[in-house]
Parts: sequence; C-alpha cells; structure tokens
Amino acid sequence: MTASTSHSTDASEEAAVSSEVHAPREKTGRAGDRAVTSISHVVLGLWAALVIVPLLWTLLSSFKTSSEIFSSPFTLPASWSFDNYVSAWTSEGIGRYFVNTVLVVGTALVLVMLLGSMCAYVLARFSFPGNRLIYYLMLVGLTFPIFLAIVPLFFVLKGFGILNTLPGLIITYVAFALPFTVFFLYPFFRVLPQDVSEAAEIDGAGEWRKFFQVMLPMAKPGIASVAIFNFLGLWNQFLLPVALNTNRDNYVLSQGMAAFASRAGYNTDYGRLFAAVVITIVPVLIVYVIFQRQLQGSVSQGAGK
Repeated sequence: MTASTSHSTDASEEAAVSSEVHAPREKTGRAGDRAVTSISHVVLGLWAALVIVPLLWTLLSSFKTSSEIFSSPFTLPASWSFDNYVSAWTSEGIGRYFVNTVLVVGTALVLVMLLGSMCAYVLARFSFPGNRLIYYLMLVGLTFPIFLAIVPLFFVLKGFGILNTLPGLIITYVAFALPFTVFFLYPFFRVLPQDVSEAAEIDGAGEWRKFFQVMLPMAKPGIASVAIFNFLGLWNQFLLPVALNTNRDNYVLSQGMAAFASRAGYNTDYGRLFAAVVITIVPVLIVYVIFQRQLQGSVSQGAGK
C-alpha cells in the first residue's frame, strides 16, 4: 500500500509539473495564433479596401459629369442618370466593341476548353511514344513571352489571309491559352480513378463516350477553374489585338477603351469614360461571382490531392 501510494503521489506530482510546464507554452501558442489572425485580418481588410474603393469610386463617377468629377470627386452624383452609359454604348462604339469581345472570347474559350481538355486527357491517361515530349513542349509554351511571337504571328496570319479579322484573333487566343489549359487540367485527369474508366469500358462505352460522359464530368471543378482563368486573361488581352487587329470595325473592348481615351485627348468626357470602364469590368465580375464556388472547390480538391 505504501509503495503504491508513493507511486501514485509521484505520478500526480509529475503530471502537475508537466501541466505547469506546458500551460505557459499553450498560452503563448494561443496568443501567437490570435496575433497572426489579427494581423491577417488587418492586411486582408486593407487589401479589400484597395480593391473595392477604386471600383466604387469608378461606379459613382460613371453617373457624374466631368465638372462634377473634378469639383466633388468623392460625393454622390447630383442625379442618377444613365446618359453616360447610353452615350458610351452608342456614340463611342463601346457596344460594337463589346459584341466583338463577347464573340471572340466566347468562341476562343469554347475551343480552348474543348481542345485543352481532350489533349490533357490523352496525355494523362494514355502512354505512347512522345507523350512526355508533347507535355514538356506545352510547358515550354507557358514560358514563351507573347511579345516575341508578335512579328511571326503577323506574317503567319497575313499569309493565311486572316490578319485584322476576328477569326484570326480567335485562333491566336486559342493558341496562347492552350498550354496553360493543358498544364492545369493534366493533374485532374491524372488522378481520376481507373476503376471508373474500366467500369465504363465493361459497359460498352467507347473512348469518345467515356471521355465526354464519364471522365469529363468528374473533372468539372478543374474545368470550371481554368475556364475562369482563361476568360479573365482573354477578356483583358491587349497586346495581341493591338498588333494583329487594326481594323476599327473589329476592335475589342481593350482596343476600344484605348482609342476612346486617346481620341478624346484633353477634352475627355470622364463620365462617359468611367461608364465604359464599368461596362468593361461588369462581365468579369458576373462570371467570377457565378463560378467562384467551382473555383474554391477545385482549389480545395487540388490541396487534398
């Protein structure tokens, strides 16, 4: 009894000493976590303010006249009129440029997602001579600066008779977005379960049906994410249209905005200009809001893998 009592006493004393030693560490760790959390929230708040405040200011300025913008830049508009939007859409040609942009970006996005997903699927699921070589060439395409290809592209499109045309711009967009699409989708197709593919083959599905009805839906989060990234990149593209599309009737929004600002000079109607800017960025915001859940899902899925 005495021995057992002494052992229990020693154990309790060791537990007490251990708790006394670890308690300050736990308190220090919790205090450090709270400090990191607070600092992170402050930094994120400042970053959000840097992004949101200019957007709100641009939106408010789009309802003002130029005199209002200079006299009271941070106040609400005297009247909430859409005259600036109507004028920018019609008089300044933003409507035509918007339609051209939707046509070019929409067509290019569909083509690059179709071709890129098929290419990534084949490279990820099939073994054949040159498989790795093609994949590495795609990676090389990611490192190739756009401005180095402007002159060769100019003569290639001119030789095919599609320079200064919307089809020529669509083909160029697809070519430059394809490497990133393949690189992004390759790991998604790579980790898809093999037993699902084998089950589809047992049920009599051919390669085309297995890809479009089985494998492609399983990679939906990755496809939605890369579609968002491609849309943002193509919608905001400026260098390629300026160099390869000088026909004013085929201008896209980035060219139209630059032409609008340079044409006005010192007599710029800033109300119209800000209205045109809002028209340009609203589609991007809408697309992101619609697909943000898919983007978050793909990021968490990629982290889990």
